[in-house]
Amino acid sequence: MIRHLYSLVLLILCPFIVLYLYLIRGKKNPLYKAHFCERFGFTPSIRTKHAVVIHCASVGEVLAAAPLIKALLEEHPEAPFVLTCNTPTGREQLNQLFDNSAHDITICYLPVDFAFAARRFVRRIKPRILLVLETELWPNLFYYANKAHCPVAVINARLSEKSLMGYQKVASLSRFLMAQISMLASHNQEDAERFIKLGLTPDKVTVTGSIKFDIALDNAQQDKIEAIKTQLGARPVWVAGSTHPAEHEQVLTAHQQLLTHQSDALLIIAPRHPEQFDKVATLIETRALSYSRRSQNYTPSSQVLLADTLGELKLLYGCGQVAYIGGSLIERGGHNPLEAAACSVGVLTGPHTYNFAHIYPELFALKGAIEVADQQALADTLLVYLRSQQSAMELGKHAKACLTRNQGAIARSITMINSLLGK
Repeated sequence: MIRHLYSLVLLILCPFIVLYLYLIRGKKNPLYKAHFCERFGFTPSIRTKHAVVIHCASVGEVLAAAPLIKALLEEHPEAPFVLTCNTPTGREQLNQLFDNSAHDITICYLPVDFAFAARRFVRRIKPRILLVLETELWPNLFYYANKAHCPVAVINARLSEKSLMGYQKVASLSRFLMAQISMLASHNQEDAERFIKLGLTPDKVTVTGSIKFDIALDNAQQDKIEAIKTQLGARPVWVAGSTHPAEHEQVLTAHQQLLTHQSDALLIIAPRHPEQFDKVATLIETRALSYSRRSQNYTPSSQVLLADTLGELKLLYGCGQVAYIGGSLIERGGHNPLEAAACSVGVLTGPHTYNFAHIYPELFALKGAIEVADQQALADTLLVYLRSQQSAMELGKHAKACLTRNQGAIARSITMINSLLGK
């Protein structure tokens, strides 16, 4: 009954959801209009049924899940895979990572959780297993997967106290949702207990840790980092990754203050969303800063390098003495600091890090990250670490140590997945 009520509400909201995705988001990023029928369950033709379906919401989840997906491809080379996401940037990242794979892989959007769309998606694909990352919990999708005898596993699951309170306001729907989950791999015991409070039975929960810690640089990536470093030359470099509107400006102001003391400093700024690339370029020009775009030729005298490419952020972090992680000087909850840590680059962050509350406390405790309150504190802290290579290396070493001590979640997650696949 509760699912029917949820489905009815979603159906009533259908025109507004379509308006938002196609017109509003589509105006900001025209790629939202492409493959739009997939939003309603009309997936591309699947060569082989009974695929392993893995869902990652957007770029962050795709990058975090990439090592897990690659490990599963090696573990099950004969199985077809369907990789889904919600955003054009997530889709582009999946295409970059897996489109040329020798495996049987289909990349598409996950449908909006309308009952008819979720049912169509499951019937067309006939999934062997459905794996979703983090907090992508969809009642209709899970229901129809179960009805088709397809196990549902939530990987890298996290649930904050705030989110728990939100789910508890719709307790009957939450209990229904928890009943559809076959197995859940949580970040830590606290997350596990919150899911149990929502109605998930304890025997379905495994604490695996976060797969976001399982990042490693291969030789090819290390070679690319060294090549970029050579291009940039011997100068102090800092990276501001995944920045947002109202934050781009603060980062540029901090860099201008830094330049008054360290005139040869270079800022690499990587906006979170591609539709911000040109807007940030305009902001840089209005500040009378010289700059290059990563997609074009690099000018050695540039004061700013605008990272207007996709899939390179981890490599660019590796070129910095220190990295500021965006979404944290504004109330966006922060982004993943572990890509910088994987490169042995220390982390600076603003105060808003609730999206990574399972990572930052230990990163702070092990002295691999520093919190800055505002753009002035950011500028002051940057000056310290760009003037002292030794201090920057120490911060980076501690960040990498935090990453290393928490690895192993992928292996534990695969063990859980294989048990559901009956291997």
